[in-house]
Amino acid sequence: MTLLMPLVSMGLVLSLSSTKLSADEPEATNTRCMAVVTPQSAALGAMIDVSNSAELSHQLAQAAPGSHIVLQSGTYLGQFIIDKSLSITGRPGAIIEAQHQGAALTINASHVTINGLTIKQWGGDLYQKDAAILLHAGSDDVQLLNNQLSGQGFGIYAQQLQRLTICGNRITGDSHTFKLDRGDGVHLQRVDGALISANQIQQVRDGIYLESGKGSQVYGNHMSDMQYGIHYMYTQQDSAMDNQACRVDGGYALMNSTDIHLAHNQVTHAKEFGVLLNMTNGALVEANRMANISAPDAIKGDLFSEGKGIFIYGARDNHIKDNHIANNDVGIAMALGGESNQVSLNRFIDNGTQVRYVGEQSVEWSEQQRGNYWSDYRGWDLNGDGVGDSMHLPNDRLDRLFWLYPEASFLMASPIVTLLKWLDNQIQAVDASGVIDRYPLMENSAAAHTRGAL
Repeated sequence: MTLLMPLVSMGLVLSLSSTKLSADEPEATNTRCMAVVTPQSAALGAMIDVSNSAELSHQLAQAAPGSHIVLQSGTYLGQFIIDKSLSITGRPGAIIEAQHQGAALTINASHVTINGLTIKQWGGDLYQKDAAILLHAGSDDVQLLNNQLSGQGFGIYAQQLQRLTICGNRITGDSHTFKLDRGDGVHLQRVDGALISANQIQQVRDGIYLESGKGSQVYGNHMSDMQYGIHYMYTQQDSAMDNQACRVDGGYALMNSTDIHLAHNQVTHAKEFGVLLNMTNGALVEANRMANISAPDAIKGDLFSEGKGIFIYGARDNHIKDNHIANNDVGIAMALGGESNQVSLNRFIDNGTQVRYVGEQSVEWSEQQRGNYWSDYRGWDLNGDGVGDSMHLPNDRLDRLFWLYPEASFLMASPIVTLLKWLDNQIQAVDASGVIDRYPLMENSAAAHTRGAL
């Protein structure tokens, strides 16, 4: 499994089993995470059992650094502050209930581990950063493992720290609150080297929001019923792999970021986009699946309201390859520049519009004489090399005409329009503009594309 390699190398041990949350969702993963052993945690101090709120508050104030506090089954009311390096583990049935006020747990120390707690009913004031777990600046090397978080506000909120690990948690927001008024499941600002893995996040604003950080690793998370699954803002050198997003407005939003590696992720039943590249440079978007992206209330021909597998908006020098883009309103949409991206080895299958390019330049979508697979390509391969003998124009001048006058789109299926599109294709072969694939692939197979590129 792709997920295991980077996690094991960092010392994080996972126990994995699979389950489907419902018939139309991707498979989710039940995960149990074990803490990384560090020099600071190898020699634990005293093991301390607590059984009520007063005992917990007392031990958090009095326990020596390195102590291991164990919460017995029961409900612990209030808000609690951790200001020294220690670990807290919850026995089954241990619940912290913040009574709809503030942050349930506030961490002001490094090398803290929170494992196996259920946390409920923290505050909902986003301006005050109300969260189940709030981490302040300098709280480096914290591990948040196997917790069940359910409430308003943010699930986990952290800023200005390093090497935060968030693994195996289940985070549920408030489905009755307007989507944009909810907190994010995980909200990190200026956090470097975060590892976010194998979490299940639902009914929040953004599943995972990362801003102005560097080097995050986001692996194997399952996200549903929210605005965006993963949302990058002004970040760099991040990677996201094996994540699943379902019933979201958008899957993976990369905004004003650089050098993001997005691979082997899935998004289905989104409304706006699978992947958004907005003013983002140097990203590698490969081997992802974007399917059934459709906006039921979209205006036909409206670039911004229709569902898009990938939306390139003012983004440059990105590499988009080997993605499965199927059954979306629009396969790829590109506007406000974006001509300098490399697009190859992708599979465009039965999208309402395969490509929508707002521009007048000639843009080649192939690399080393290997283009993309297009389900609507009607060319031949007489020499059997797996590449079509004629180029493919995903959108021609008639397509652009229908975009300008969507009320005439009912004519698209008429025989005369089919003939005119064929004639236009022959004419444009001499002086084509727009997106061009001079080496369209004949076979709908990722393996075939890879063989041809070797």
